[in-house]
Amino acid sequence: MLTTVRNRHLLLSDVLLLSVTPFIAWTLRFEGATWAADYANVALVYAALALPLKLTVCFVFGLYGRLWPQASIPDMVKILQAGAVITVTCLLLGIVALPGAGLTAVRVPVSVVILDSFLTLTAAASPRMVIRMLATWQQGRGSNTGRRALIAGAGAAGQMIMKEMLTNPQLGLTPVGFVDDDLAKHNHRLGDLPIFGPLDDVPEILRREQIAEIIIAMPTAPGAVVRRVVRAAHEANVPTRTAPGLFEILSGRVSVSHLRKVEIQDLLRRDAVTTDLAPVRALVGGRRVLVTGAGGSIGSELARQLARLEPTQLLLLGNCENEIFDILNELHEAHAGLALTPIIGDVRDRTRVYSVFKLFGPQVVFHAAAHKHVPLMEENVADAVTNNVLGTRNVVDCAAEWDVDRFVFISTDKAVRPTSVMGATKRIAEMVVQHAAIRSRRNFVSVRFGNVLGSRGSVVPTFLRQIQSGGPVTVTHPEMRRFFMTIPEAVQLVLQAAVLGQGGELFELDMGEPVRIVDLAADMIRLSGLEIGRDVEIRYTGIRPGERLDEERFFRGEEVVPTRHPKVLRACSNHVPEDLGVALRSLIDAAQECRPDEELRRLLRTLVPEFVRFREDGHRPPPSAEIPRPTKRPAWHVRTARPVVVEGRYGSDRRITGRYAIASFATERRAIGDRRSGAEEQVAAADVVVATTTISRGQPQDGVT
Repeated sequence: MLTTVRNRHLLLSDVLLLSVTPFIAWTLRFEGATWAADYANVALVYAALALPLKLTVCFVFGLYGRLWPQASIPDMVKILQAGAVITVTCLLLGIVALPGAGLTAVRVPVSVVILDSFLTLTAAASPRMVIRMLATWQQGRGSNTGRRALIAGAGAAGQMIMKEMLTNPQLGLTPVGFVDDDLAKHNHRLGDLPIFGPLDDVPEILRREQIAEIIIAMPTAPGAVVRRVVRAAHEANVPTRTAPGLFEILSGRVSVSHLRKVEIQDLLRRDAVTTDLAPVRALVGGRRVLVTGAGGSIGSELARQLARLEPTQLLLLGNCENEIFDILNELHEAHAGLALTPIIGDVRDRTRVYSVFKLFGPQVVFHAAAHKHVPLMEENVADAVTNNVLGTRNVVDCAAEWDVDRFVFISTDKAVRPTSVMGATKRIAEMVVQHAAIRSRRNFVSVRFGNVLGSRGSVVPTFLRQIQSGGPVTVTHPEMRRFFMTIPEAVQLVLQAAVLGQGGELFELDMGEPVRIVDLAADMIRLSGLEIGRDVEIRYTGIRPGERLDEERFFRGEEVVPTRHPKVLRACSNHVPEDLGVALRSLIDAAQECRPDEELRRLLRTLVPEFVRFREDGHRPPPSAEIPRPTKRPAWHVRTARPVVVEGRYGSDRRITGRYAIASFATERRAIGDRRSGAEEQVAAADVVVATTTISRGQPQDGVT
């Protein structure tokens, strides 16, 4: 029926109703027909001239160009605005224009004009409101045949999901009500549906209301909240779906009303990462950008996000032709006008890397090429060294020689007090980058973060494959914990760190709280609609070589300060040995000669004294100094100043020499020196040392900052 209602029908309705409202107004004003003798001519002239004026105003405000079955508050506002203009117009007509032009002997009473305007507003709004009410009734009648759905989250997203269900009966869902932890919303109604109570009441509500499905409409809710709802639904054998996360919405990929199954990323949700793309665009826009390891999980996502920032040329370097082929075709389809250059090459081949820099002259480099699988690198130590250390040195040296403006090295939290060859090689690669930044005074930085969901070889695709094959799902240890991020989230923060870098810093991404791997496995089994122990077994296989139970975020002796971005921390390290070049050459030469693994591990420990052998229980000795925590100071900018040499005696015969970058902090003053024995000379109290310390002989000492 509503599909046959057109705006021409509303125009006809307005002509009929608005033509009689003046006479009704006269009758109400004079309470009967006693006015006819004195005002009949005035009423006829006023009604005849007011009608076209009213219709004109309705046309101007678009009351005949709207879809009234889907009317909302803005449409009602337009009616009110039109009514206000009609009131003013009719006042001028009846009080000024008609007597002034001699068309009537007397003016129209003000009370009649006011009554007429009110009646006109009612006459214009009523048929439109009836259409909207009938449309809502039809939608509700059509949706009552669907499965009963409970919406978790009584906010804007929940309201959109409810409207989507009512508007689209083909979804097969009938909204029954909401649950929300906000006490102010309890015992109220949203869109004529009740808000039953908090999330803790979900099990009882599912049983009482005979719910067939739960829709999680909390795009910014943390993972712990989503897990509560999913587990309650799983125990009641009720399926769950969710609205997408905030990142997916802001990126334009989907809308809030796009429902999908709950995925493992939803269970790990943390506060949404907000990024300001303007500084990143200023960094890479209109410039030549090189991504090494561009076919890998992180490298390919870097390429995707960089492509959106309109570089002059995007260079994709990788040693696997199939991976480079895939990302190249994907970017060609998404960014037809972007200059893309595929480069097949190995970062260990210095000649090939040098030729790339010589030919293309990249201005910004993101170095993501690396071997990253911990157990595999324990069995292939030489290859780990040549790829992660030699490869990084090759790219860094070429970047410094060819005046690259910005260099970002992708590191890992496994580089902190490593127990694995992979972690130790990545830590040495950090030193290479930091040493090059100090030596060349260029903006070279490293960024550390933990595991990324969905990357090749990570636990999520492994668990998914095991679940699909019927199990068992293998977990190394019940207490194994890791930090997790999604790939797009990690890359966003890498780009932010690139903007924040001043040269030589290590940036640590805030990855939230560590997650137990066994909890991750259990959640994935439940999301698959299966039951642990009955359908799929979780089996513990023991810790693999190089692994440990918990990852650490910072070295001892690192000063950790916040930055302008709340999810990016700056770690100021003092762990670069003065004789890095000599020790590095010895390690690389040994790896290229494929010397025994034990000799290579010994050489790794000369560069990374914190590197300890793998232990069967996954534990490692506690650090000899307290692991630092991020300070609560504001995020200051580090400005590189002239080198300052600080000398102080450590004991009786050892002299410590440091090269520092100085930052002035208006709110904090510290005297820098050797805190154990007292320094013979100190930096000015208004300055704070925040860069790298090197030591004349031996390794960096605890307490020297």
